[in-house]
Amino acid sequence: MWFHFSDGLPDEGRGIPYFYLTTLDPTASDALKDQRSSFTISEYPVGTCGKADPENPTCAKITLTGKLKVVEGKSNEAKFAETALFTKHPEMKGWPKSHHFQFFKLEIEDIFMINWFGGPKPLTVDQYLHTKMNRLSIDNFLTPSL
Repeated sequence: MWFHFSDGLPDEGRGIPYFYLTTLDPTASDALKDQRSSFTISEYPVGTCGKADPENPTCAKITLTGKLKVVEGKSNEAKFAETALFTKHPEMKGWPKSHHFQFFKLEIEDIFMINWFGGPKPLTVDQYLHTKMNRLSIDNFLTPSL
């Protein structure tokens, strides 16, 4: 499935993906029962893979695994999630209130990244959350240097 997400305001991403989900969708209802989740982001939709097949290792992709958790309703984090998501996806503001959308975030526990031949690259959560690439935002996923 494809979901709208954001990790912060444009060019100010923090690396933690936030989502606006309804329990009418199995992703959210399942997460309330079992929080284990993964989220993969590919460079391909950005258009920087050229004519490479999206599955070619030169077309970078990262999978974040962890727990998909509800963000508490009136918290500062909920305000951050709302601003981040509604700035990037303004149509969300008009989604039906009767569907009881909630903000969720992926608490990252592990990372799997492919950005060239030779298998996955080792990347800890701490490295991911404190890198220069993250400041560019996962929303603007870039081709890693060779």
